[in-house]
Amino acid sequence: MTEIQEPRAVVALTDVAVHRRTTGQEIVLDGIDWTVRPGEHWALLGANGAGKTTLLRLVGAVVHPTVGTVEVLGDRLGHVDMRELRARVGLVSAAQKVPSDATAHTVVLTGATGTVQPLWREYGAATRERAHVLLAELGCKELADRRFGDCSGGQRARILICRALMADPSLLLLDEPFNALDLPSREDLVDALHRLAAERADLATITVTHHVEELPPSTTHAFLLKEGRELASGPVDGVLTPDNLTVCFGRPIHVGRHDGRWYARSGR
Repeated sequence: MTEIQEPRAVVALTDVAVHRRTTGQEIVLDGIDWTVRPGEHWALLGANGAGKTTLLRLVGAVVHPTVGTVEVLGDRLGHVDMRELRARVGLVSAAQKVPSDATAHTVVLTGATGTVQPLWREYGAATRERAHVLLAELGCKELADRRFGDCSGGQRARILICRALMADPSLLLLDEPFNALDLPSREDLVDALHRLAAERADLATITVTHHVEELPPSTTHAFLLKEGRELASGPVDGVLTPDNLTVCFGRPIHVGRHDGRWYARSGR
């Protein structure tokens, strides 16, 4: 009988710790083991200060671990050019610098070169058409010629996802993409991410969020952080439980799922 091998990990962290040296030595992350495989869609949750941003920066090849090993897309941090590796990872973050006077199509084009300003000589007809295709895929076709700064928060989030996909990454990191969105914009983004997961079978995603209501039905796994350590991780149904979320956020939490969507409320 032929043994079925699991696909190669997109992300593999082994006994990872991150120490921040300020006046003393603060342990930001400790004892983190985490494997993400192609086609998995992870939610990363935890209270403020739990270490979510640091963990995402590790996976995004922005910082090195103090202890342990981090492998991203088959390359080990410390043995690879971090800039080249970052170019192969899609990132969506409110902290990204994007010229507000550029059109949505231009913003997406800059994802092909990984630059803030467009490098027009680098964008041939195929690249420009790909940007249009991605905008249509994320439900933003009609926004192509609109100034980025004139778009709503939800529209900007979807445009930035298009930008991140221009490099055809195997890993997409979403750092609080729902932040400050109203309900219609949130639902548009949830639907877009759900379609993206269905249409790109091998794409792995990691979404940082504070709210389970923001998770698309396509979410397959979850990782809960508490005070820099793993509280629970694995298939989403076994992780997003009342007991786990109560410990994670330090108050009684009731959680449930309906038609693939999660909801939670405090029991206090």
